Amino acid sequence: MHMERRAAIALGILLVCCRSASALNPSLDINQYAHTAWTVRDGFFKGQITSIAQTPDGYLWLGTEFGLLRFDGVQSVPWTPPAGERLPGNNVSRLLVGRDGRLWIGTRAGLASWKDGHLTQYPELAGYSVMAAMEDHQGTTWVGAFALPSGRLCAIRNDKVQCFGQDGRFGSIVSSLCEYKGEVWVGAETGLWRWKPDAETLYPISDPTHEILALIEGDNGVLWLSTRGGIEQMVDGKVQPYPLRAGMPLVPRKLLRDREGGLWIGTPGQGVLHVHQGRTDVFTAADGLSGDRIESLFEDREGNIWVAGLDGLDRFRNFAIPTISAKQGLSDNEIDSVLAGRDGSVWGAAANGLNRLREGRITIYRKRDGLPLDGTHSLFEDDRSRIWVSTLRGLANFEDGRFAPVGSVPSRMVHNIVQESAGDLWINDQDQGLFHLLGEKVVERIPWPKLGHEDVATALVPDPARGGLWLGFYKGGVAYYKDGQVRERYGKADGLGEGWVTDLQIRPDGVLWAATQGGLSRIKGGRVATLTSKNGLPCDIVNWTLEDNERSLWLHMPCGLARIAGSDLDAWSTDPKHMIRTTVFDSLDGVRSQWTSGGFSPHAAKSVDGRLWFATVDGVSVIDPRHLPVNKLPPPVHIEHITADGKTYWQNLWGDASPKLRLPPRIRDLEIDYTALSLVVREKVRFKYKLEGRDGEWHEVGNRRQAVYNDLPPRNYRFRVAACNNSGVWNETGASLDFSIDPAYYQTIWFKTSCAAAFLTLLWALYRYRLHQISREFNVRLEERVNERTRIARSLHDTLLQSFHSLMFRTQAARNLLPRRPDEAGESLDGVIAAAEQAIDEDRSAIQDLRSKAADQVDITESLTVMGQELANSQKVETNRAAFHITVEGERHTLSPILQDEVYRIAREVLRNAFQHAHATRIEAEIRYDDRLFRLRIRDDGKGIDSRVLKDGKRAGHWGLPGIRERAKRIGAQLNLWSEVGAGTEVEISAPASLAYAQSRGSRRFTLFRKKTGTHAH
Repeated sequence: MHMERRAAIALGILLVCCRSASALNPSLDINQYAHTAWTVRDGFFKGQITSIAQTPDGYLWLGTEFGLLRFDGVQSVPWTPPAGERLPGNNVSRLLVGRDGRLWIGTRAGLASWKDGHLTQYPELAGYSVMAAMEDHQGTTWVGAFALPSGRLCAIRNDKVQCFGQDGRFGSIVSSLCEYKGEVWVGAETGLWRWKPDAETLYPISDPTHEILALIEGDNGVLWLSTRGGIEQMVDGKVQPYPLRAGMPLVPRKLLRDREGGLWIGTPGQGVLHVHQGRTDVFTAADGLSGDRIESLFEDREGNIWVAGLDGLDRFRNFAIPTISAKQGLSDNEIDSVLAGRDGSVWGAAANGLNRLREGRITIYRKRDGLPLDGTHSLFEDDRSRIWVSTLRGLANFEDGRFAPVGSVPSRMVHNIVQESAGDLWINDQDQGLFHLLGEKVVERIPWPKLGHEDVATALVPDPARGGLWLGFYKGGVAYYKDGQVRERYGKADGLGEGWVTDLQIRPDGVLWAATQGGLSRIKGGRVATLTSKNGLPCDIVNWTLEDNERSLWLHMPCGLARIAGSDLDAWSTDPKHMIRTTVFDSLDGVRSQWTSGGFSPHAAKSVDGRLWFATVDGVSVIDPRHLPVNKLPPPVHIEHITADGKTYWQNLWGDASPKLRLPPRIRDLEIDYTALSLVVREKVRFKYKLEGRDGEWHEVGNRRQAVYNDLPPRNYRFRVAACNNSGVWNETGASLDFSIDPAYYQTIWFKTSCAAAFLTLLWALYRYRLHQISREFNVRLEERVNERTRIARSLHDTLLQSFHSLMFRTQAARNLLPRRPDEAGESLDGVIAAAEQAIDEDRSAIQDLRSKAADQVDITESLTVMGQELANSQKVETNRAAFHITVEGERHTLSPILQDEVYRIAREVLRNAFQHAHATRIEAEIRYDDRLFRLRIRDDGKGIDSRVLKDGKRAGHWGLPGIRERAKRIGAQLNLWSEVGAGTEVEISAPASLAYAQSRGSRRFTLFRKKTGTHAH
């Protein structure tokens, strides 16, 4: 006989996916919920948490022994009243939020309430320790308190307080309150009271020593009491024990009914208990609870359950995809394969038995029930509804409640069992190849090399339309096998995803989906296309695929369980460049991420009711695609505080809207912290923000809860932030904060206006100065030209006039000789003609001085070379023509235009005198570029200059030497002459680099130019 384990798993476990995010699924155990703990030892809180409440703005308020905390699901902030106000005491014992949003704060020293930025104290309870608080259906707030010798019960309505118990009727404490059937019930030291003014009734409890700890409406509409002796109930006016769990001593310190009817019990040392649908399960510190001593239980507006105690705070919430594990009755947590039977059963193969889930019951089959071995791997259901099971010691099938071994198949590591037609099965064994069975007899065994592969097939699926089999291989590639031969092959070169083919699924329309390590490949009609992260998948590795009843495709991947709508897949099939949209469920939704789902099959299955089941290392997970969980509550959004350069300028500590905030000048680093009060999956809350006055578009920042800006200019700003919850429901209104940054004095309008005026004034002054400079330069140039023309006029006067006087005398002498001595007269006339030509040349040169091209238009070396060639060619006698040579030393630089022009004119004067008057045979010019000086030297081997002329600087009636000295002096250059009669002449002109060169290069010193000329001056 098989072993049947009746685990108390309600049918609701099979319906877990139908729940929304508004409440916890009552059919689940605590360990099937998502659990998060914030512990005192990790520094999240200080001291034990005694009470929890939630205000309409979404914040959780935590009462501790050291004060009041405000919690947004990420961090807690100590709350202090505004200046001049204070709580009755720091040890907060009880919190309550009224329908009007008022936060009631009970302490060990009195009662206060907080609303609209005002803190109200109640002197009637000053010095009393508040132990209980509730609001009835009429809006009256009831408060129970402890004091010696007598406790108090107070009713507060419209700011009026009426207290009872001064006569000692309640003893020293009113410990609990409850509204039951429209009446107020009070748990006190003296017993249970039904409270009506002037008509109160006392009901003694079964054991007078048992203090009433909590009151709550129980099952079947009865009133439950938690006492130190356990849970008791009010039946027919009598308080009777209520057996919760046989054999388990229990002190139910705190009670909570969630909105789905589940009962939560907090104990002083046994953790938290969950009573639901006839089942009681326990969650303690050994399971991950922050601590076993429970002080408070609370359900928030999104259906999360909060458990607070001595050691921290715990939250329980629904998983979108819950898991059934060994704690619910499975033989093992690690499931190798899962199969959905036609009868509604779900089978799970594990190393410690075969599990069957049916009608809210788990049955476990092992070797004693007919299996070859306890460890089971791959599963299959044939057309006769027989369940085939593989083990390491062979196959067995299950029919009519019994297992029968299949001895004809000597297989050990079976990856797949499939059926091609009635009675026609194929089994792929890792070691031995492909087995073909008719009935239960092996009719064919095909080794892997015969299929053209050295590796093994890890995926197998029959083609119902064409017949034959599709095989996927461990090292990659897909093959179509029919009638004893491989008819089609596809690999990476054909566009198939690379690597291990872990799963094959074929659709009714003939489309084959291949799950590979390189993406999801689609094969149809010989065409292969692969869907990867480039097309919108969350990652590339695909473990398995499964299509639901809505034609959506589900993909199990290392990054989660992804859903792709059928319409989106069709669009991608038409256009491989189409970007698909996916809905991803990850570990935060209950999906255990795995690199691979293992080598056994099926990896996942769709049951007859449309639910999807898949094997994990934690058990069997299930999801209903028709009822995906949705959190429909948009999250309240708040701006927490604004900090600039490390200083906090505003903090939303009291929930008030900030007036327009003014920040000081020169703000560099501005930080704005914000939050959204969706407490289900805080990691999936997404934000976007915009700073009006700075940002043109919204910034999508994911889960980041801080905006940072640097060097904002002074102006008015509005910061806006919006957020969505874990289901993508947005609160588009969000929150906003207006602030401004004051300008520094140099950023004010008057300062900028003054600067602009000063700048314009400076421009005008520069303009006037430039006009003055141009005028002065014009006058200088004009004076230079006038002086030049005066010099030329003098030269013309000296040369032309004297030449013509001489010509006249010589012509007259020739005239006088003509009758008497014709030959001598002819020679005299030839001399006159030569002298006239010489005078013409001298005068032409003087005129060229006035009309010559500016020397600064070309390089000085080129200018002097051209001029030397022209002067040499102008000599009449070829044999007396002087040789001219020019040399350059150092790196060439561009000269200042004015200096270059003057140097050129000095050199031209010197060279003309050398060529025309010195009777030189060799004339040399040397240009030297130096780091300190520019130097030009000209020398000749002519007849030289008389020492008196050099000393005086001029010769009567001649202006050559004075002219070049005047030019050198004007440009700040130094002129040196050396000459002796018969030994030639040398002229050198030099100028500092700072004057000579047109530009300097960085920090280098100015290059120097030096020119040397040798000439004869007259």
